[in-house]
Amino acid sequence: MEPVTHFMTGAVLARAGFNRKAAYATIVMVLAAEAPDLDTLWSIRGPVAAFQHHRGWTHTFLGIPFEAAIIVGIFWLIHRGRTRRQPAARPPKAPVRWALLYVFAVIALLSHLLLDWTNNYGLRPFFPFNPRWYAGSFVFIFDPVLFLILLSALVGPALFGLINSEVGARKPAFRGQNWAILGLLLMLSLWTWRFVEHNKALQLAQAGDYNGATVLRAFASPSPANPYRWHTIVETPDLYQLGTANTRTGTLATGTLSSIIYKPPTTLATLVAKRTWLGEVYLDWSSWPVVTETSNIPGGLTTVTFRDLRFLDDTPLLDNRDGPPLSGTVTLNADRRVIRMEMDGRIQH
Repeated sequence: MEPVTHFMTGAVLARAGFNRKAAYATIVMVLAAEAPDLDTLWSIRGPVAAFQHHRGWTHTFLGIPFEAAIIVGIFWLIHRGRTRRQPAARPPKAPVRWALLYVFAVIALLSHLLLDWTNNYGLRPFFPFNPRWYAGSFVFIFDPVLFLILLSALVGPALFGLINSEVGARKPAFRGQNWAILGLLLMLSLWTWRFVEHNKALQLAQAGDYNGATVLRAFASPSPANPYRWHTIVETPDLYQLGTANTRTGTLATGTLSSIIYKPPTTLATLVAKRTWLGEVYLDWSSWPVVTETSNIPGGLTTVTFRDLRFLDDTPLLDNRDGPPLSGTVTLNADRRVIRMEMDGRIQH
């Protein structure tokens, strides 16, 4: 999921009651809920390095205990410095409980993994023991409905607090717990609804008529806001068929010939490209890869393009002028030597 949703999830979790149990619970849970995405710092080493390490060890069950220890350790140092500078400072509203705060940080970190699992990019929570990617694929990377649910859970108490202040009501030490709990319940309800519709979309895709061809596997990708609209992919022995499923009407539209992608042949150029750094990383991640060759480029160059069918659907939020998102290219010279690698149009130096 995108960062703001992660931050708000951490804040809502804290307000659900954790902030009453230990000091610093809110700030620790907000930061921990987004902390795994610090792996984006790998972009300093280039786009291929960033792609390789995105949702890496920071998104694993093995990494979570260490991340929680680092986050809580930082606030232990902050608290220690604060109490030394101001020994008579007013104590926090909740008691200082470092062990409990560590548990809360773990919970917030787990919420990050859960949110990332719901979309179709996926993650490898059991890495390095199990390198498999897992993806629920029933929530878009940015879900406007989920965003509004979390935002309302956070803003609602403040708005009603203004009303209470007008009539002179006493301000509670901790407010917003009921709003937060309601927000979490609505999040689970939304996920359940989308999960059910996702299964319906898969059934529609698998039951479609593809000129009598055998369906090897099927996939359904969510739309940003409409829980009834799904982009589908079906693999047959010779091709991939893209389509759109409407689970409200129970219909499947496979579109025109442009929605058919024939399986490209394996060539010497594609074999070389698959053995490059970009190729190995891409094929390790992609569950629906299409690797194509473009030759006859001036100078005797050949370009091998890596695309993932999950991200070919026409979605405004994933619009990319230079091609579909999460696509890579390897350029070879006439001797089949790699001269350039690009990821989403960015050159790996």
